[in-house]
Amino acid sequence: MERIKHTARRVIGADKVPQVSTVSSQDFFREHRFSPTAFVIDYLRRLFPILGWIRRYNITWLMGLTVGVILVPQSMSYAKIATLAPQYGLYSSFIGVFIYCFFATSKDVSIGPVAVMSLEVATVIGHVNAKHPNKWAAPEIATTLALFCGFITLAIGLLRIGWVVEFISAPAVAGFMTGSAITIATQQVPGLLGLSARFNTRAAAYFEIIHTLKNLHLATKDAAFGVMGLFALYFISLSTKYLGRRYPNRARMFFFISNARYGFVIIILTLASYLYCHPRKDKKGNYPISILKTVPKGFQNVGAPPIDKSLLAALAPELPVATIIMLLEHIAIGKSFGRINGYKIDPNQELVAIGVTNTIGSLFNAYPATGSFSRTAVKSKSGVRSPLAGLFTGATVIIALYALTSAFFWIPSAGLSAIIIAAVGDLVASPRVVYNFWRVNPLECIIWWAAVLVTVFSSVENGIYTAIAASGALLIIRIARPSGHILGRVLIRQGAERSKAFREVFVPIEANRPVYGKVINPHIKVELPAPGVVIFRPEVSVLYPNSSLLTGALVDYIKTNTRRGKDMTGVKLADRPWNDPAPRSGHLNLTDEERAKPVLHAVVLDFTAVSSIDTTAVQALIDSRGDIERWADREVTFHFCHILSPWIRRGLVAGGFGIPADERRRANVPIEIAPIAGPINDDDPEFSYHDLRGERDDSEDVEAAEQRIQVNASAASSATDFEGSLVSTATPYFHFDLSSAVSAAEAESYPPKSSPPASLSRSEDSIEKGGAETVPHL
Repeated sequence: MERIKHTARRVIGADKVPQVSTVSSQDFFREHRFSPTAFVIDYLRRLFPILGWIRRYNITWLMGLTVGVILVPQSMSYAKIATLAPQYGLYSSFIGVFIYCFFATSKDVSIGPVAVMSLEVATVIGHVNAKHPNKWAAPEIATTLALFCGFITLAIGLLRIGWVVEFISAPAVAGFMTGSAITIATQQVPGLLGLSARFNTRAAAYFEIIHTLKNLHLATKDAAFGVMGLFALYFISLSTKYLGRRYPNRARMFFFISNARYGFVIIILTLASYLYCHPRKDKKGNYPISILKTVPKGFQNVGAPPIDKSLLAALAPELPVATIIMLLEHIAIGKSFGRINGYKIDPNQELVAIGVTNTIGSLFNAYPATGSFSRTAVKSKSGVRSPLAGLFTGATVIIALYALTSAFFWIPSAGLSAIIIAAVGDLVASPRVVYNFWRVNPLECIIWWAAVLVTVFSSVENGIYTAIAASGALLIIRIARPSGHILGRVLIRQGAERSKAFREVFVPIEANRPVYGKVINPHIKVELPAPGVVIFRPEVSVLYPNSSLLTGALVDYIKTNTRRGKDMTGVKLADRPWNDPAPRSGHLNLTDEERAKPVLHAVVLDFTAVSSIDTTAVQALIDSRGDIERWADREVTFHFCHILSPWIRRGLVAGGFGIPADERRRANVPIEIAPIAGPINDDDPEFSYHDLRGERDDSEDVEAAEQRIQVNASAASSATDFEGSLVSTATPYFHFDLSSAVSAAEAESYPPKSSPPASLSRSEDSIEKGGAETVPHL
């Protein structure tokens, strides 16, 4: 067996690997040990979060009736957006609020019909009917869409891959929602004015605006109900906001009045419609204005929806967009109100909740439902204490379905359009929000504008695809095209104004440029390290998309700011490499400026921002080392610091970094000494230690001895009885912090017998004479 193992090691080259202990695969599996029993128990506990809080439920948490007053008129209005009869909105409302509470991790979110999802349902119905005219009824298409969107969302949640939602940025979602809200509002204006029958109200938003203006003179009596209803909705909203600011002690009361305005307005409009239409019915049974007419009582055709394979094939291209809208809107609302009310949602469990809701909803002829912003805000302000409030909201919907359908007969269609226009206004991002996008990141503000414009001038599908593509492109650009910084040294004064205690920090050498003036004082002089030492800090993890860019930037800087190690003045043009940047004459005359450049001795790589590294990146570092050493015509040492991941250390050791060459093994390379708690293994050859307790003198005062030991101790150390190497002595070029890495590189480049550069020999007096211009006060 040993011979087989030895042969295998020789075949793969493991016998030539430096004997440095690194993290192994066994360590990984040991750290991530999997317990099937514990996993199943935790999975089931998280799948039914109601089991965790139902035992603490008390009657004072009974809330949710307020939301029902808003939910009933909104659900019927949103069904109108979806080109469905109003009762389908009520079906979706009941199932949404009733089922969600058993799986939810948010106490505030209210699931049901929403404007953007209803718009997408209408779009899907239109596309299917365009390809297969009159083959399926609109409710059948909508219910099948809810079923399969629910299946997909439920699968994503059960597989715990809801993190994919995080790849779409908040500005992209906000832009899509704003564009959708504008589209919905423009599509409802013709219904508000009684112009719906005169042109297609499902076109792009700008077409709707043009056609509405062209036909404005043809507005019917419906406009009296629609415009007055819209005016009343906005008048109540603006008035209550003003009164809330004027009387902050009663702000909550005014908030509920503002949100209950939908119920008030629809009741008044229904009463007015009844008084006006009831005596004016013509012989054909028509009324002077458009009203809902008959709304079936109770649930109709409850049961498993028929699954038509040809319908599923027709819906397949529409499922991705519908599913994305469903989960995006819900997760965004849940996270927002979780931040406001001090709790954190579980995105995977929320996807399970809306997946189950839509899957079961298909049994009741419901169409796709997701989280509603306006109703969630009302629940939050109502003071609900648990998701169980949805049961009482559902009870309100049941009462409406069985007791109020005769009254729904007289609801004016223009009134529902007014409610829709007022409701979607909350989805439009305010100028302050857009300005904040610009302040945080102008590129994300551009993404917001792109999502809005594409949604308004094209379609909802193109808008969501634009938002996703733009977010993904920006993320890829940030990963693949990051920047790194060449660092310099700044001395920071610690303590009092005249204190002589200093410490050094390292900042980008571009800190003196105007663009950095808002971050670092532009009057502070940033000094380079010792000649021949270069410090480089990448901004992100070094991975295959960006490794060539980062290492290339380092090599370019070195070739620009250091002198070539080999004198090329006597080398003929024919004897030089084809890519040598020498003059065509073959004779190289170095300028005084070029002669003053130092020869490279060491490179220090600060891996503070590097959380992972891959094979391509290690190869890029190896290639860069070879390129740099050919330029310097000597061996260049590479020092690394802040390598706190064992897997990064393993990768670098595999690439030959951290291990000195034969001649450098004999050099006196400084190693950090820092106190640690006593060694676990006294025989570990990689980590030398020294027991300070043996140095204590019995005649020495105990308190003084403790103070002496504490001087050697690190501020972050929790023990003072041992002193040892903080990092492995087998890799002396891996340093714990940047200061020690730079000191090691400078000491190696300029050993004690040689004359140190002037920048390294500054005395404390010279530093003090520099004053505040060179030594900022901490």
